[in-house]
Amino acid sequence: MYAKAQAKWIRMSPRKVRRVVNEIRGKSASEAVTILKFMPYSAAREVEKVLKSAMYNIINHGKSPVAEEEVGEMKVVEAFADQGPTLKRSQPRSRGRAFPILKRSSHITIALSDV
Repeated sequence: MYAKAQAKWIRMSPRKVRRVVNEIRGKSASEAVTILKFMPYSAAREVEKVLKSAMYNIINHGKSPVAEEEVGEMKVVEAFADQGPTLKRSQPRSRGRAFPILKRSSHITIALSDV
């Protein structure tokens, strides 16, 4: 059984999201949820939503639904955060200059499997 979930256009730098995603890669789903719950980073809340979405995708799969206990034992086989579109803004500086501000966004992808 394989399930995937994605969250796109999250207004957070992919570098900040990657440090959270790297912690849960390869762990069981229930262990990953516990780790994310106690992480102090705001990116952990977003990654937790995507992980739970992937878990519920397996539970509510139309052809072959799986029990919640079995989903907790599945492994996080893919977990990555790609860079999304960047909003470009400018900050006024002294003597008529402008300083660029890059408001980055990210796409989070998590896949679960029973391998």
